[in-house]
Amino acid sequence: MSGGRIEQTFGALKTRNKTALVVYLTVGEPSLADTLACARAALEAGADVLELGMPFSDPTADGPVIAAASYRAIQRGGSLKMALACASELRKSSAAPLVLMGYYNPVVAFGETALPGAAAQAGVDGLLIVDLPPEEGAPLREAAKAAGVAMIPLVAPTTRPEREPKLFAEARGFVYYVTVTGVTGAKGAPLGEAGKTARAVGDRAGLPVVAGFGVRTPADASALSRTGVDGVVVGTEVVRVMTEATDTEARARAVFELVSGLRRGLDGG
Repeated sequence: MSGGRIEQTFGALKTRNKTALVVYLTVGEPSLADTLACARAALEAGADVLELGMPFSDPTADGPVIAAASYRAIQRGGSLKMALACASELRKSSAAPLVLMGYYNPVVAFGETALPGAAAQAGVDGLLIVDLPPEEGAPLREAAKAAGVAMIPLVAPTTRPEREPKLFAEARGFVYYVTVTGVTGAKGAPLGEAGKTARAVGDRAGLPVVAGFGVRTPADASALSRTGVDGVVVGTEVVRVMTEATDTEARARAVFELVSGLRRGLDGG
């Protein structure tokens, strides 16, 4: 089962007392070749898990950096199908867990019962659908279970405790905790407090918990790691350095340098 790579990765990191570094990229920004080059650079620099963002025209949970990247990716052919192609290519040379992250509309357009099988075939380990409440998407969840693809829940500061059992009922892989009430790239996230809350959420779920939104620097990553979370997610800053670079080589180099610094921050170096 492909989802087993997630469990194995978090288990191995826990035995070494290390925090997972989860890196997000918008697939197709500015091209599939660039996404692949930067994904490989991130893995080489110390990323443990990759989130492959499925471009969508109305990414309501994303801030301006990722929203603009998603728009540009769509204009250049970025899509859910490209995200699957990206995963398939990465899987040829890496055993790192791969998670498709995005919105429900492209999933429905692709075919919610067809996606998990296609994802597993491409080497995808998990699906994180930002705008899919636990009461919806039963066909997708059933197909994911059959295909061995983890359905990863997202928990926000506004999530009511009484909703957690529904969120966690069929969850696998890990829990994604949002550090702020807002969008990706938010400034001033209360990382210390959020990390402690995230840790408690993970304990209740019985799964590893990663925290994201607002993590930019090695110091941010370190602050979250010290709260006991199992992983830290960085997305907006990765997309930003890619956007500011002028060619594929420069983008890959910028991502490598950023992720290397974040890795040192997590490891206390």
